Parts: sequence; structure tokens; C-alpha cells
Amino acid sequence: MTDVLTVDAVSRSFGDRQVLEDVTFGVTAGRMTGFVGANGAGKTTTMRIILGVLAADRGSVSWRGVPLDRPTRQRFGYMPEERGLYPKMTVTDQIVYLGQLHGLSRADARRRTAALLDRLQLTERGGDQVEKLSLGNQQRVQIAAALVHDPEVLVLDEPFSGLDPIAVETVVGVLRERAATGAPVLFSSHQLELVERLCDDLVIIADGTIRAAGSRAELRSSYALPRYAVEVAADAGWLRDQPGVTLVSLDGPRAVFDLAADVSDQDVLRAALARGAVTSFAPVRPSLAEIFREVVSA
Repeated sequence: MTDVLTVDAVSRSFGDRQVLEDVTFGVTAGRMTGFVGANGAGKTTTMRIILGVLAADRGSVSWRGVPLDRPTRQRFGYMPEERGLYPKMTVTDQIVYLGQLHGLSRADARRRTAALLDRLQLTERGGDQVEKLSLGNQQRVQIAAALVHDPEVLVLDEPFSGLDPIAVETVVGVLRERAATGAPVLFSSHQLELVERLCDDLVIIADGTIRAAGSRAELRSSYALPRYAVEVAADAGWLRDQPGVTLVSLDGPRAVFDLAADVSDQDVLRAALARGAVTSFAPVRPSLAEIFREVVSA
């Protein structure tokens, strides 16, 4: 897989404060890339540099190997964390206007706006002023504004903020549809469980530097602990006395445990089978939250 959007050795300071240092990662066509980090880690600054809202002190951002310029960025869809909507305009007029700014004819902008409002379940609110909408509905309007011009790539800063679970599923569906057309999608979110479910690739940033990047499967494999889950026919409490085993949790016949480096999982499995039937025995892959905690604390 080849990256189509590449951030290469980007650095940025505000006065004496270094906020990004040699930030490098890529986004692949047709894949969802989650960009995660704590508040102040550098996510929004990076996204603003990608979109040309801020300039990098050093480094570059390229699209299909060519440095980004204004005409190329006009083909991007961007959703900032802070809502950039006109509060007194109606929802429909707002999106149509933004579509026209991206070069659409009024007829095309109205057609695409109607389709997006239907897909995002906002058709009935099309005539409402933006300021009269709930924060969650304003968020959906912001997403429609990022999509109306049929962008080649999406860059979304906290797109799920303020959405209820039903709205989250609606937006997830829209973004997956967009990725399925071949468009790369880069999004940030604090909801790590949602990122883990949605993304294909992950980029973890802390203190302005990239701490880990790769596919979800690669990261889960790289940061996997020697941890296993077992379920036996009887009580699994005997694992407390098994050499090299550290119990993480125990619930009757089910247990999760860590293994010392010099102990084989097959030794534990044989010990379990010697005591009776084993219903299941498998390694436990770390969650994104566990990987995130390990990476940022390193």
C-alpha cells in the first residue's frame, strides 16, 4: 500500500514552545487513519498544517508525491474542531454556499446538499438556522460541509464530538462509504474504543512527536503483552501457584494471566489439560487504549 498523503519531518514552534518536532506519517487511499493523542499533543496543529491554515517551520506535506498547493487543498474536505459555521444562515443555505466556494454550480451544490442532509438524517432541519440546532446536529452539518464538494481526501478534527450513539453510527457509515470510494480519511478522536473499531491505521502522537504508527493489526502485534486467557471446566485458581504466571483476573473457570519471559504458553496449557477439559486458551491482544497508555508513558 502506498501513502497518498505524506507528512514528512514537520516541525512547528509558537514562540519558545516547540509543539511539533519531525512529525512524519502517511495516509493511504481508501483507508481510515486514526490520529490519537492527549490534549495539546499536536493533533490540531498538524491538521492545520496539512490544510495550509498554518505553515510549518520545517518539513513538508505532499499529495501523491507532489508538495501541496492551494488548488490541491481545495479538493480536500476539512472539518475543524471548532465549528466554522455561520450561525444565522439556514442549514441548507450554509452547505450550498460552502459547496459553491469549492467551485460547484448552485444546482450541483443544492443536489449534493439534499443528498447529504438525507444521509445524515438532517432533511427536516434544512430550513433551520444553524444556531438553533443542538450541538450534535451542528456537528453533523459541519460534516456535511466537509463532504459537499465530493473531496478527494477527508481531514476531520474530532468528528464525533457531541454526537449521541445513533448519530455516531450514522457518521461512521458515511465515512466508511467515503473510504470505500478510495478516498483516504484522517480523523482525530478522544474516543479510543470508537477509533479502534473504525480505523484501519493508527498514528499516536505525544508531546509533538510521533510515538507509533502503523496498521491496527501491526500495532496490536508489536505491543502485545505475553498475556493469555483460559477457560477450564473447573476453577482456575490453581494458576496462582503456577510458576511464571501472574494472574490479571480470575472469575471461577475463567482467568487472564501474564507469562514470564522464560515460561512457554504450552507449559501452562499442558498444566491445564492435566487438570481436566480446557474450553478455550488464546493470547489476549492489547486494546488501543492499552497501547496508547504504553506508548505515551514510555
